[in-house]
Order: sequence, then structure tokens, then C-alpha cells
Amino acid sequence: MDLDDLLPRRKRDDALAALAAQDLDPLSVEELEARIAALETEIGRTRTKLDGARSFKSAADALFRKS
Repeated sequence: MDLDDLLPRRKRDDALAALAAQDLDPLSVEELEARIAALETEIGRTRTKLDGARSFKSAADALFRKS
């Protein structure tokens, strides 16, 4: 049995699923533009986190790489 099977699963997709399921029809042009701006900001924040995670992984790989 894998250790991951014993740990509770994080529900990462709940917020994303709720966001994707939201009805956009009642939103005004201004609300849609604000939504896009907020999503673009979140994409930037996520890309920054991803870049940091990749850098950390590269550093760890280099540290533990066998010569």
C-alpha cells in the first residue's frame, strides 16, 4: 500500500469546479471584465508559485544528484 493512500486527499478542484460551473449570463460587461482581470492576476500568482517550485526542485535535484 502506498503512503499516499493513507492520507486524506486535498480537494484542489472544488474551487475551480465551482468557478467553472458559475453561470456567466447574469454578469454585466464590467463584471465580466473584472472577473477576467481577477483570473489573470491569479494566473500570474500561480505561475510565480510554479516557477518557485521548479527552482526548488532543481536545487534539490542538484544537491542530491549522485556524481
